[in-house]
Amino acid sequence: MSLSGRIALFIDGANLYSTAKALGFDIDYRRLLKEFQERGALLRAFYYTTIIEDQEYTSIRPLVDWLDYNGYTVVTKPTKEFVDATGRRKVKGSMNIELTVNAMELADHVDAMFLFSGDGDFRPLLKAVQRRGVHVTVVSTLASQPPMVADELRRQADTFLDLADLKPKLGRDPLERPPARELRQSPQFSRATVNGNGLGK
Repeated sequence: MSLSGRIALFIDGANLYSTAKALGFDIDYRRLLKEFQERGALLRAFYYTTIIEDQEYTSIRPLVDWLDYNGYTVVTKPTKEFVDATGRRKVKGSMNIELTVNAMELADHVDAMFLFSGDGDFRPLLKAVQRRGVHVTVVSTLASQPPMVADELRRQADTFLDLADLKPKLGRDPLERPPARELRQSPQFSRATVNGNGLGK
């Protein structure tokens, strides 16, 4: 399927990760970008995720760094830790407001949006951008048990793309996965070495 016109991607990172995991594969973000660049003039590919505060190294950090250097606009914020009524420590973090604000800001500049999320809370956003003439595609799945997409979100979308159908195009080949050590090397470190700037401060 090809779409003409200007498009933007809005990726709810945690939601997409959970959806791909439920389908048993890892997303190859280089292939994802290429796939959607072929569907129209890609103006922006936003990736939203929360990061746990006070952790020098989190598992999401290498991915965030890589995305930032490879064509994605990464939007992060720290999670908030709190103690609930029963005295249990809980972590709270949602990027829904940030995603919604960015989508509304871009609505007059794009012809189509792809929302990578199954969260029903985004239904009012879909209605708002559709009123501005934007075609909205929701990317999630019905193939998992239970389905990862809220029924009301799927119904509101102009088009629904099941992530299970995209697996051959977006799935990471396990043989291509870089070793953990290589993945953890920060882009700044690599760049300093390439530029011959040395590592001394």
